Amino acid sequence: MGTALTKAVVNGILTGGVYALMAAGLTLIFGVMEIINIAQGIFVVLAAYLSYVLQVHLGIDPLVGLVITMPVMFGVGVLIEWGFVRRLKAQNRSALSILVTFAVAIVIEGFLTQFFSADLKILKAWYVDRSVHVLGFYLPYIYLIGFVLAVVLLAALYLFLYRSRSGKSIRASVQNRAGAELIGININRVSAITFGIGAAVTAAGGMVFGATNSFNPNSGYDLISRLLVIVVLGGLGSIGGALVAAVVALVIEDVTAVLWSPVWASTMFFAVLIVVLLVRPNGLFGRAAVRAQ
Repeated sequence: MGTALTKAVVNGILTGGVYALMAAGLTLIFGVMEIINIAQGIFVVLAAYLSYVLQVHLGIDPLVGLVITMPVMFGVGVLIEWGFVRRLKAQNRSALSILVTFAVAIVIEGFLTQFFSADLKILKAWYVDRSVHVLGFYLPYIYLIGFVLAVVLLAALYLFLYRSRSGKSIRASVQNRAGAELIGININRVSAITFGIGAAVTAAGGMVFGATNSFNPNSGYDLISRLLVIVVLGGLGSIGGALVAAVVALVIEDVTAVLWSPVWASTMFFAVLIVVLLVRPNGLFGRAAVRAQ
């Protein structure tokens, strides 16, 4: 039992890193723009399909293909922000964003179904089916890669927000949108960059998701429910909180499967959210007046 429990904790940490990678864009977009991006789940699936196309038709390794898929997803994010999100009025922006991004998700799902059908796909590479033996445990390379990607990209995102000029403009827009406009910050440009970055980070999460799970155009529905739980649990707009929340939630889910029953594992994933919100309504690291921390 002790070995099984330790393995569950390790697997939960590694899997949590993958989910944090997928949730980072969602929490960034909300933190800066107060947009609830219901399309985040389909963004992950779209990124997985982009990696699939590069691998099957061009022979490009999914990990190497990130140099292509991340810029492409950035462009997709910018296009969606310009075409749909920017038109939302400030007074009911968050509420309307749910409807608009849900519509975007349905459209993307339709295109993916048209081009790829509903058949399940999965990404393949040498590191997908191999593991490394560490301290008596076999750790899958793909999950280690996903966790490292999560830490590196989230750290890079944090440095971008706090060390770059564009990042400072984004933070200024978070703290006082009207004040940022008065000092010459182009709010529309900041919003487009933010949405683009949120989608670009998702490309890495989509690649790992596609390599660890079979997927089709409908896979985004289950994903978005889990990603929303992670973002709310960590604190809306908290990038570091998304990583911690993802790890905590996935560890509890895997430990529950070992100690209790796999049937209750998924239920505990969502039960953790209820318990935390009863104690901390703003989530683990959320603060009412400050986002994108």
